[in-house]
Amino acid sequence: MGADIKQLRVRIKSVDSTLHLTKAMGLVASSKIRKATDSMNKGKEYSRALEDTVEQLSTYDECKKSPYMASRNTGKLCLIVVAGDRGLAGGYNANIFRLMREYPDAHVIPIGKRACDRYGGEIRLAEGFSYSEAKLITDQICKDFIEEKFDKVGIVCTKYISIMSQEAHIKWLLPLERKENAKSVSAIFEPDEITVLNNAIPEFIAGIITSCVKESFASEVAARRVAMDNAGKNAQEMINDLGLKYNRARQGAITQEITEIVAGSGL
Repeated sequence: MGADIKQLRVRIKSVDSTLHLTKAMGLVASSKIRKATDSMNKGKEYSRALEDTVEQLSTYDECKKSPYMASRNTGKLCLIVVAGDRGLAGGYNANIFRLMREYPDAHVIPIGKRACDRYGGEIRLAEGFSYSEAKLITDQICKDFIEEKFDKVGIVCTKYISIMSQEAHIKWLLPLERKENAKSVSAIFEPDEITVLNNAIPEFIAGIITSCVKESFASEVAARRVAMDNAGKNAQEMINDLGLKYNRARQGAITQEITEIVAGSGL
């Protein structure tokens, strides 16, 4: 009985330490959420402006000749994979890697420490990822696409639906698809449409990558906060259950001691 009481005391102390850790991590995640979502929203505004411009340019017949609109089918893919810098974020990282199982032969450019650990290469952190870093990646993939090293280029990232829900998905970047139903605007492009498009594509892709990384990081922070809240609730329930068992064990031990004392006094 004494051994059981000691073991329960050790378990309660261990779970209590875990509870304090989850609360601390939850508070850190909460403190980052607002800044991360603000950054995500600004990134979305910028990427939408770029998409509108490129979408308009893609409707011109002359732009069909752009190397960025060339459609090929040799099965060579390049995927930018955005995962988290840390774990303990529920299924955030697992969902990205699960989606990547569908593309086992793709060339991977990782962003986020967990993605870099998994696929190797230069360490690029998702938190604090900058436009200049995105531009370096963009310059290389645009060069490789023009040289026909890849048929398609996409980014595997996480879509922020709400603080409770995030979804892993792929956004295809190249080849650029012509939007037949794009809104027409009165605009004159100098020196010509295809030149403007070819110069705009690297800026467009770098902006999309930056926006997707910011959205993924906001998703990671939100997922970690929810995961830590759930872990904290589970830890508190375990402490309550172990506390009941501990109290019953102590009562049993006390009852046994009283019985032994009473029995001994009658001898």
